[in-house]
Amino acid sequence: MYHAYIAQIQQIPESVKEAARIDGANSWQLMRYIILPLMMPAFTIGLFLSISSSFKMFDQNLALTQGGPYKSTEMIALNIYNSAFGANEFGFAQAKAIVFLIIVAGIGVTQLVITKRKEVEM
Repeated sequence: MYHAYIAQIQQIPESVKEAARIDGANSWQLMRYIILPLMMPAFTIGLFLSISSSFKMFDQNLALTQGGPYKSTEMIALNIYNSAFGANEFGFAQAKAIVFLIIVAGIGVTQLVITKRKEVEM
């Protein structure tokens, strides 16, 4: 993930930073008004991937705790799995999966819209 940020910061032309320094920008202003806005595409992608993968965490949850003790560490994906294959409630698990898909897609699209507004083009 860090390589995306490094690649994005390397794509910022030195002429843009130099022009800001000539205009009197100090290091803080250079970071706030030049570097961070130009790095927003990397932040958008990184945040989207982190949010979506955190919702879909299944294998770590299953391997480490299996949802126990008393389902206190059970994530949504593991709950859907246990409903389908543990309790043989395939229809109920499918309904949960569809609702889960809608929620994750809604949060992902909302995050993309919000962070896309903050992006600038060069």
